[in-house]
Amino acid sequence: MTISLTRRRAVPRPPALQPSVTAGSRQWVGYAFLSPALLLFVLFVAGPFVAAIVLSLYRWDMLTPARFAGVGNFTAMFGDPLLYRSLANTFVFALASLVTHLVGGLLLALGVNRLKNRVLSYFVRTSLFFPFVISWAAVALLWKYVLDPSFGLVTYYLGKLGVDTPNWFNDPSWALPSIIGIDFWHTIGFTFVIMLAGLQTVPNTLLEAARLDGANAWQTLWHVTIPMMSPTIFFAAVITFIGAFQIFDPIQIITPQGGPDNSTMSVVMYLYQKGFQSFQVGYASAVSLLVFAVLMVVTLLQFWGSRRWVHQ
Repeated sequence: MTISLTRRRAVPRPPALQPSVTAGSRQWVGYAFLSPALLLFVLFVAGPFVAAIVLSLYRWDMLTPARFAGVGNFTAMFGDPLLYRSLANTFVFALASLVTHLVGGLLLALGVNRLKNRVLSYFVRTSLFFPFVISWAAVALLWKYVLDPSFGLVTYYLGKLGVDTPNWFNDPSWALPSIIGIDFWHTIGFTFVIMLAGLQTVPNTLLEAARLDGANAWQTLWHVTIPMMSPTIFFAAVITFIGAFQIFDPIQIITPQGGPDNSTMSVVMYLYQKGFQSFQVGYASAVSLLVFAVLMVVTLLQFWGSRRWVHQ
């Protein structure tokens, strides 16, 4: 019996692949991609915020050397009645904007979502969103002309009907409601799009189950649609209040410097006048920090309250 022994030929192992990029260089690549966003954040967010904190501790008119004031600018705010008036006007405007945008945006979304004709649906969506893409300057000038008490279109056609129109922007009782209405016309399209997107995420199976259980349209809306849309409504509420609290453009363009009788004076308008007209840069910086603090507190309260009604 013969046994044939064959010698196995050694198979060489392939060389280990060397990483073309080391771990350290990979981190630098990541930082390189992040650098444009980080640079913009430092230049336009973090940098101005730190500068505002520093300037709020000084008295500076941009012409003479700055003088250290400590907390003097902050204590001066509590004795300024115009600041309280501007804060009150801003809260009224922000709350009115919040309610009208949430209710109006939801109703518009419900109506457009029921349209069966696709062409008509796209036309209505575009028409509602179009004012939002127009600049505030153009919108303010447009409505300043439309509501002009002498030759405005609203004045003309209401006069044909025998209706006396008020002096919209020079009457203290009508100036702020007019600005609220103009803001609603300009920005409701954005809230409408958010609400429509949230409405289309509601599962049809839940709506059909509610109808099979005998729920009417109101019960289905209140117990199914709105709870399922609560994250969308919460998001719209947060960004609407933040945006409305910083209202400035229409007040600056339409009304006489926050008038009449400071009835439209917003806190950002007040800040602008102190910083760029009175050249009280330190005091204006302190007011800007107050605006930041108010928005932070309100936003945190909204997040705290959302635990009770927002269903993830």
